[in-house]
Amino acid sequence: MKTTRQGDRFIPFTKSDVLYMCLKDAKLPDTDEEAFKGFYRILEALFHYEFHGRLEKLKACYNPFNPDADTRHITHYSDSEKKELRTRLVAEMTDVLIAANFEKITKEDLIQALDEESLFQISLKVNFSDFEDVIFFRRGSHIKEETLVKFYGLRKKTFQFTNFDRVAIFLTFKDKAYFERQRRKNLNFEPGSTIIKLFHNVPKADLEMLFPNSKVRMKTIDKIILGVPAAISGIMVLVTKLGASLLLIGSVISFWLGYKNEEVHINPQHLVAIGAGLAALGGFLFRQINKYKNRKIKFLKTLSENLYFKNLDNNMGVFYHLIDAAEEEEIKEAILAYYFLLTDRQPLTKEELDRRIENWLVEKWDCNIDCNYSA
Repeated sequence: MKTTRQGDRFIPFTKSDVLYMCLKDAKLPDTDEEAFKGFYRILEALFHYEFHGRLEKLKACYNPFNPDADTRHITHYSDSEKKELRTRLVAEMTDVLIAANFEKITKEDLIQALDEESLFQISLKVNFSDFEDVIFFRRGSHIKEETLVKFYGLRKKTFQFTNFDRVAIFLTFKDKAYFERQRRKNLNFEPGSTIIKLFHNVPKADLEMLFPNSKVRMKTIDKIILGVPAAISGIMVLVTKLGASLLLIGSVISFWLGYKNEEVHINPQHLVAIGAGLAALGGFLFRQINKYKNRKIKFLKTLSENLYFKNLDNNMGVFYHLIDAAEEEEIKEAILAYYFLLTDRQPLTKEELDRRIENWLVEKWDCNIDCNYSA
């Protein structure tokens, strides 16, 4: 599988690596290296303190909606207070995601993903009307090339697709009254609940598999694979097993309706033949239903296996993950900016600082990113 990285704001190095890269550049006098390391430690402590406060804000906003909470709620919130807390939660989480260099996935991107061919050969349907809020963010974008093997190795297809390193989702279902009006029961989610999840290594064409209400549906080729053999087998069962029985039943009905004057006599042998034919038909229908169910179970198994290995964190745990990522990104950006302003010996505009860092990362470390100091 081939991979090509696209320009992104995310810096794919750890903060300690960025410090090492700056020191290895050897533009600082030996006497300034220790001072530079000291500045790095102070910067690290300041950002850690700031983002700890932001984490506490996220936890406070999410507290009434957390389905995994193991603590008791002393404060009881009204519907209007919950709505305000959810609005603040969305705003706070969006700010943290942007600080972590995530980019928003628009509704148009999601619709396009639904129309593209799935990498896992699964067709899914998502009912967007079930949600009050649908917020998707992604970080890290690659163009990958992969070869799919079809028809037991008889056909190979090579194609390119966009792959996201990280995808964060925030989903709020509509309230219980909405689903009661729709007369929908046996839901696999809690109406009115808020779901926060973090995934990694997600193809753009498969974003729909991240929705908790996605339903597997048959592709045209799957319908043909099941339908054509079923139709042929059905005709054979009707001709070989039920042919004589259908003629006999037709004669009886014709006599009852007055279309035939000759009385039809049914003996035990006829009843045995009719019973055998009906049993054969029942067995045939049972096998076809099982084939359909087994194929659907196979698709669901593929979906669940992929989600299992792509899931990084859920609900409250996502906040800790994102806060850490945002803190790292802010430190890396700050230390790079400080290093280049310190070593350049002349004033730099924001645009010039962007270009210097981008060119340095490409030339020295073979890394193509899009700096955003000028934003």
